Amino acid sequence: MKVSSFFKNMKTKNLPDSDRNFREDQELYIENYEDYATGNYLVDNKKSPGNGKQLMFLTYVFVAVFIAMMGYTVYFQLTQSSEVINSSYNKRQDIFSDKVVRGKILSNNKEVLAETQVAWDGTETRYYPYENIFAHVVGYSAKGKSGIEANANFTLLRSNAFLLERMKNTLKGEKNIGDNVITTLDIDLQKTAYNALGNYRGAVIVMEPETGKILAMVSKPDYDPNTMETTWDSLVADNSGESRLLNRATHGIYPPGSTFKIITTLAYIRQFGSVDSYQFDCSGSITEENTTINCYHNSVHGDIDLKTSFAKSCNSSFANIGLLIDKKEFEDTCNSLMFNQKISLPFSYKQSSVAISKDSDTDEVMQTAIGQGKTQMTPLHMAMITSAIANDGIVMKPYFIDSVENYEGTLVKEYSPKKSATIMTESETEILKELMRAAVTEGTASKLSTSTYTAYGKTGSAEYNDEKGDSHSWFTGFAEANGKRIVTTIIVEGAGSGSEYAVPIAGKLFNQYFTNE
Repeated sequence: MKVSSFFKNMKTKNLPDSDRNFREDQELYIENYEDYATGNYLVDNKKSPGNGKQLMFLTYVFVAVFIAMMGYTVYFQLTQSSEVINSSYNKRQDIFSDKVVRGKILSNNKEVLAETQVAWDGTETRYYPYENIFAHVVGYSAKGKSGIEANANFTLLRSNAFLLERMKNTLKGEKNIGDNVITTLDIDLQKTAYNALGNYRGAVIVMEPETGKILAMVSKPDYDPNTMETTWDSLVADNSGESRLLNRATHGIYPPGSTFKIITTLAYIRQFGSVDSYQFDCSGSITEENTTINCYHNSVHGDIDLKTSFAKSCNSSFANIGLLIDKKEFEDTCNSLMFNQKISLPFSYKQSSVAISKDSDTDEVMQTAIGQGKTQMTPLHMAMITSAIANDGIVMKPYFIDSVENYEGTLVKEYSPKKSATIMTESETEILKELMRAAVTEGTASKLSTSTYTAYGKTGSAEYNDEKGDSHSWFTGFAEANGKRIVTTIIVEGAGSGSEYAVPIAGKLFNQYFTNE
């Protein structure tokens, strides 16, 4: 006899209410015992035969979620853990620094740019032998971190010394020695850029266009990272308004002035196919509707083609070119060159912006065409566009860190150049190279004309104070000789014309690189 039959045969009418209810609950449970065992649970006292399938579905969901979590854990360990540990908000950094002496930062020929000196009593001091010269690019590690000190923080606080040595140090309660970071930075080029910029505010970048390696990066005003503990309050307060902690090369936002004519020319090429048919009669200014654009110092260039317009940096002609270009084509060209968008880079930077769209009025179009108006760029972004021209349209991802070694010099990791994007066709770069070469041979960058190397460039004088007529001095370009090529972008704040101030700095950099002078 089934257990359920036993309960059914029992008489419950004479039982107290509490006992009767209990017996009825028992009978209900036993009657549906098989349903509980097979997953067909009661819902509102009715059988639900589909609930077994629901249970299996939920089981599959939980298994899938578990597998996804395991997969993300592996992905995080391989790709994201360094970034999280590098975060200044991550307190785990303190744990690493308690167990490891911070590794060295070295130049491309392994000269020390930053190292931790340990005194007899165990006191550690971070030392920067070149003081201000590498201040922004190498950064600091006291009062927070910046530059390569921040980007490579996780690496510098890891030790890949011999395993037995690490075990012995751990047992003795002694610190291990952290790994060394070998950078792409060239000391001679860095010194040349630093000295050439002099007492001016501004920034200098030198890159290899084929690899993206940053060979030099200078920003002024600067600071001495050796004295951060004592000067920090004054640097943060910044009563002078000099923004000494700001890396102007990556975070400085400026009107690009006539260097932007590279972008305007590219938009024209994409719409009209070439520059051969363009002609313009420059009288020193151009007026459309209520906007008047003057050439620099009101120079009159006469009847000129696009090549001469570029070489002489004729504002009137380029304002006219801007009006000829379809607004959508102009906007699309700017977007293709990474304006108004984030760029994937291994370090922080400021985003460049340009205001051009189908709704832009005549004034906005004319101002944008000559690199004025609302257009804002970083020297880094301009260097990347210039690198693409030198590298057949391919822009490589800029980077500082070439490899990692343990303190004995054993290779731990090596970094390879990575393509960022193709932003121009090879035929487009050939036209731009021809125009940039003309700026050197017969235009505003003529001071770079030499037999030692072949230079290409574009100068700029970016106005930023309408009442006083002040302007930043720009140059962006590249030079090549004996199979080698470098790009440099320079801005000298408030100095004046690009040809007078920025171009001579470029000449010193090219001479240093190609002749070691």
